[in-house]
Amino acid sequence: MSYTIEAQIRTEIGKGSSRRLRHANKVPAVIYGKGKEAVSIVFDHKDIIHIQENEDFYTSELTIALDGKEVKVRVQAMQRHAYKTLIEHVDFVYA
Repeated sequence: MSYTIEAQIRTEIGKGSSRRLRHANKVPAVIYGKGKEAVSIVFDHKDIIHIQENEDFYTSELTIALDGKEVKVRVQAMQRHAYKTLIEHVDFVYA
């Protein structure tokens, strides 16, 4: 199954801006990989909360629609809230 997530490039980085994004129901994330520059992104929490429940989400390639371009990635790590059903941050690697 293929998954597509709409995302935008994030210009403000840091703890404060990430907290503001989370309060606005957004998820801060980063895409990185060997030989490529890391890109900080943000997307809606509702876009990932249901698709991450599928097993193949963690093992298959995902498509991130990033400002008109499609980027193929894989999930590297995901940070969840301690007791709420919230995703706080996601690390992606270029596929």
